[in-house]
Amino acid sequence: MQTLETFAPPAAAEHLSDAAITAAIELFFLTEKGVPAHLIDVATHEGIVQLTGITDNLLASERAEAIALAVRGVRGVVNELLISTPDVPNDALYRAVTDALAADPATTGYHVACRVAEGVVAPMGVVQSWAEQQLVLRVLRGVRGVRRLVPDELTIRWGELQNSDEEITTQIRELLDWDIRVHSALVEVRTDDRVVHLSGTVGSAAEKAQVVTTAYRAGAARVDARDLFVAYWALSPELRRTKYADRSDEDIAAAVRATFLYDPRVLSYQPIILVHNGTVTLSGAVGNLRAKQDAERDARAVVGVWDVQNLLKVRTARFIPDDDVTQTIKAALARDPYLGFFDFSVYVRNGKASLYGQVGSHFEQRQAGAVAAGVNGVADLANWVSVAASPGFDGFAVYQPRPNADFALAERIRTRYFWSSALHNQAIEVLVEQGRATLTGTVATWLDREQAAYDAYNVGARYVDNDLVVATDGGL
Repeated sequence: MQTLETFAPPAAAEHLSDAAITAAIELFFLTEKGVPAHLIDVATHEGIVQLTGITDNLLASERAEAIALAVRGVRGVVNELLISTPDVPNDALYRAVTDALAADPATTGYHVACRVAEGVVAPMGVVQSWAEQQLVLRVLRGVRGVRRLVPDELTIRWGELQNSDEEITTQIRELLDWDIRVHSALVEVRTDDRVVHLSGTVGSAAEKAQVVTTAYRAGAARVDARDLFVAYWALSPELRRTKYADRSDEDIAAAVRATFLYDPRVLSYQPIILVHNGTVTLSGAVGNLRAKQDAERDARAVVGVWDVQNLLKVRTARFIPDDDVTQTIKAALARDPYLGFFDFSVYVRNGKASLYGQVGSHFEQRQAGAVAAGVNGVADLANWVSVAASPGFDGFAVYQPRPNADFALAERIRTRYFWSSALHNQAIEVLVEQGRATLTGTVATWLDREQAAYDAYNVGARYVDNDLVVATDGGL
């Protein structure tokens, strides 16, 4: 049994050496499920991380890059991971990618076809936005057997009425100003012939990636972010104080509504948005469960939102028999790169799916729920998938800790938070008793609160009592 030692933070927190960053990423890969840590090599030079080696699916490659981007001190990631997935015959893979696009509530309405050859999938067709294009690619990455995507023929129809360069710049600025995931005060935006040029400073590589994504969502044909630098000092809470200034309920409602316009899962619906003292209430109807979930997540990412009451009702556009939904969920789970090797039981009654089975990690448990929720016809979901008890990082069962095992787990959680670009400077207290982690204190956002609990599970907590409070002033 492999033993993981706690990686002690360097004494001088202001300077994070390349060696320390590499060690932190390798530790994250060992504790994060869904990433084959033993097959990935990490090298860091002046904060730029290079990932080499192999993974067995595209989602794992994407996940490894996202994990590295979120590590404090990382300025960028060069992903050179190779995909080595088991061979799937062309006919079988074609059916799998076609079924995946048809099963997803959003992409089922897109006019997209695929060519398949030796694990290489080339989607063809026309979509209405960059966000729709990325959604198609995301669905295809989630099919076991896909080695590479070639999206050259998946084009975006910009339409006759296109935003001017000035309008694109204005939209990017407004979206960044309202996004709790980025601090945009030090970011400059300029648009020339639909090419967006970003310059200035952000505090993390993950933050930079979010800024680039926002530019594309706002209509950029291309984004040049070479002059947008990542600097550790830009994470200072003092610099971000204005980000959490009081916002009126009317302005918050308008910002939530604008966010929905850039989410292809929510765009076609018109949720009713009411805001009172920063609490957002969403009501009305959407066509699928993923749209309901994404609407809430979109709202929680808006500055000034204190809480979200999600009263949205799922009303599918057409009746889909429960038996058909059951079979579609089972097929979706079977073709997922992470879940295809587990046995699940699925029961659907009046559109509510109940999912049973046993997996090896909380990541896989969440993935199972996400896959089932993403099936057309699912109006509600009860995820009863359990996580099998497994040996802890010290070789002993998590639920039967030996003396000092709780102390070691608490240190692993604190180390994880230290290296998180989002959590390292937040007031989180960690207490562990009998493998159960209790988190108290304050964090800046609901996303941070969720991430803190997820990180605690990842490093070995059997249960997490998340008593973290989201501060209305961003925790400053």
